[in-house]
Amino acid sequence: MSSPFDNRLEIAWCPGCGNFGILNALKRSLVSLGLEPKQVVMVSGIGQAAKLPHYLQAHVFNGLHGRSIPVAFAIKTVNPNLTVIAESGDGCMYGEGGNHLLHTIRRNPNITVIVHDNQVYGLTKGQASPTSDFGFRSKIQPWGNLSLPFQPLSVAIAQGASWVARAFSGDLEGLSKIMQEAIAWEGFSLVDVLQPCVSFNRVNTYQWYQERVYYLEEDYDPTDRVSAFSRSLEWGDRIPLGIFYKEEKPTYQEKNPVFTQKKDLIYREIEKKDIWEEEKSHFI
Repeated sequence: MSSPFDNRLEIAWCPGCGNFGILNALKRSLVSLGLEPKQVVMVSGIGQAAKLPHYLQAHVFNGLHGRSIPVAFAIKTVNPNLTVIAESGDGCMYGEGGNHLLHTIRRNPNITVIVHDNQVYGLTKGQASPTSDFGFRSKIQPWGNLSLPFQPLSVAIAQGASWVARAFSGDLEGLSKIMQEAIAWEGFSLVDVLQPCVSFNRVNTYQWYQERVYYLEEDYDPTDRVSAFSRSLEWGDRIPLGIFYKEEKPTYQEKNPVFTQKKDLIYREIEKKDIWEEEKSHFI
C-alpha cells in the first residue's frame, strides 16, 4: 500500500536488515496519526540507521555523529508546531550522543527519540557498540567485548524521562503502535528498538529475539517508576517489550517564560538595534 511518506530513493540497506521494519512501522505510525510530510521533521546522525530519513518523504536534517538530539530540540524550540523525531543507531545515540541524551531528558522537550538498537556498529563493519553484550566477539574484539552493556531504558527511567519504551523491529504491528504513542506523547519520549543486523551481528538474530521477547502484562503499571526500573533490567532468556514508564510533566517550552509569554520564535521579528550604541558603555 502506498503512503504519502514514500519516496523513490533506492534503499542501501542489506536485504533482511531490521531497519526495513522500523521504516515501515514509522510510515504506518505517521499516517495513523493523521500527519502529512510537511508537518514532520526527521533528524539523524551518522550510520546505517541514520539513513532512514533519506527513505522517507518529510523534512530532513542529517547532521553529525551523535548530534541528532540537540538539533531536534532546537527545531522543536523554534517551531513547536512541527512533529520532530530524532532517530539513529545505538552507537550514534548512546555512544557519541550519550551526553546529549542525558541532558535532553532533564529538559523534557516535546520530541521523540527512536534508536535502532542492533548491538553493533553496522556502518563501520561490526565493532562492538555501547549495547553489545559482554563477551560479544567482533573483528577488532576477537577476545570478546570487555565492557558491560549500556542500559538505555534503565538510564532513561533513572534520569526522569517522561516516556520510555522498547520495541522489536520484527513485530511491525507492535512497533507501529508503540511509535504512535511515543510521537503523540507531550514531552520527551524514547523508543529503543531491537533491530537485527544480518551482516555483522550473528548473535542477536531474528530467531534469537523471537525466542526471548514478550510484551509486558496487561495489568502492568507504567506509572510505577520503581517497578519500571526493575523491569528494565530484565535481559537474557526473557526480554520485555512495551511501554515501561510514563509520567506527565511540563515540557521545556511550557516551563520556560521565554516561550510562554510571546508567540513562537519562528513568527517573531528580529528587533533592530544599534549594537555598538548599546554595548560601548562596557568598553569605555
